[in-house]
Amino acid sequence: MSLNRRAFLSHATLGLAPIALAQVLSDQGLLGAETERVGFSGKTPLRPQIDAARPHASRPSHLVPRAKNVLMIFCSGALSHIDTFDFKPELIKRHGQPLPGAEGLITFQGAQGNLTRSPWEFRPRGECGKMISELVPQLGAMADDICFIHSLKGKTNTHGPGENYMCTGFTLDGFPSFGAWVTYALGSENDELPAYVAIPDPRGTPQSSVNCWGPGFLPAAFQGTDFNAAKPIRNLARPEEISPEADEATREFLLRQNRRHQQRFAGDSELAARIASYELAARMQLSVPRVSDLSTEPAHILKMYGADAAGGGVEDLKAAYARNCILGRRLIENGVRFVQIFNGAYQTGGEGVSNWDGHKQIHQQYSLHGPVLDQPTAALLKDMKQRGLLADTLVVFCTEFGRMPTFQQGASGRDHNPAGFTAWMAGAGVKAPLTYGATDEFGYKAAENIVTTHDFHATILHILGLDHERLSYYHNGIERRLTDVEGEVVQAILS
Repeated sequence: MSLNRRAFLSHATLGLAPIALAQVLSDQGLLGAETERVGFSGKTPLRPQIDAARPHASRPSHLVPRAKNVLMIFCSGALSHIDTFDFKPELIKRHGQPLPGAEGLITFQGAQGNLTRSPWEFRPRGECGKMISELVPQLGAMADDICFIHSLKGKTNTHGPGENYMCTGFTLDGFPSFGAWVTYALGSENDELPAYVAIPDPRGTPQSSVNCWGPGFLPAAFQGTDFNAAKPIRNLARPEEISPEADEATREFLLRQNRRHQQRFAGDSELAARIASYELAARMQLSVPRVSDLSTEPAHILKMYGADAAGGGVEDLKAAYARNCILGRRLIENGVRFVQIFNGAYQTGGEGVSNWDGHKQIHQQYSLHGPVLDQPTAALLKDMKQRGLLADTLVVFCTEFGRMPTFQQGASGRDHNPAGFTAWMAGAGVKAPLTYGATDEFGYKAAENIVTTHDFHATILHILGLDHERLSYYHNGIERRLTDVEGEVVQAILS
């Protein structure tokens, strides 16, 4: 039978309608037993069973976990590995000479000049003798507790996509953040606080902003809640014109009404999720101010972090970042599953002023950023160790990519370099002291035991007891993973 154009379109529409309906019903969990899909790895996906009324309830891991929580420190702007943790004697020896094999090299901002040694001396640190720069001496003093990975390799040399890639596993916007994946998989052990908290730098948010802690296509319940020691959670405080008694009475009334409505519409998961969100917000009115109140910290702790520093400029900024670090420790102590602390913000005040993007005057810029980062971060690691928190917590220190071993032509700073850079881990699940992988003799490219960003992510998930090849979410016809279709666990660094 021949079909004219109108008849063909009519039949095609009828055929597509059941497919669309099946997809909608599947997404809402209203179909019966679903045929198991197979992911890119050839393994059956493991998607957590989530109760809409308790989306953050603690859930079991896939494997025996080495760590329960993650505290991530993210240096926005691309911290230079060769000026901090990656010692290169050959770079010192051949200072002022051209980078071999890179004649006419053009990177992100343009042509490159000659090889340039770090303005900061490197010295042996700790009993292990790890060579670390004078830019971060107090972090250097913690070398015996750190597992360094010197062979990270990225995919982009642009800040926004680079931050996306490190935080979500993809350069494009719209994908779930690392913390969202973790809380989707594991939930939280505290129902009074958010499962995932992002702590922006005192100077502002990173360039990718909420992408760094957003839920992407995961349910919105798994996005990070962003606040810091200076800026409380928005819209959480009770308005002054409403008395505590009236607020409590209103809350109890709404709770009764919500429960009645939920009993009437027991299968409505969206309603249950909305009620759970409101109830968590109500509990947070009491719990967040308590956790955020740093006045209960003893003077010696404030001094150790540098939170008592004053005098304007760098000292005030260090004190503000130090308070964020103390807040991060307190959140981990209270069972928050994933805490993300940002050091550096998007370019407020010009290039390199608010973050680690040292293109023009790296010595001048990093001489300000180094003291802000060093003491508070080292104190955070030391404090968590002495409190026993590192027994269950993995601390991750990372940035979006590295920087060139050359100075830019006509400048005194370093251009972007995703070909090789450094991250480190400490605490539960990793060997320390340990140095894993290496860049080439100049710090230009990852050369030994190369670790991709997906490998890095796979390893952190493994430490949490999660199989990165099976943790997935079905979206737009694809079993999506944090590690896309790549990633291998770096077994050599596991304790």
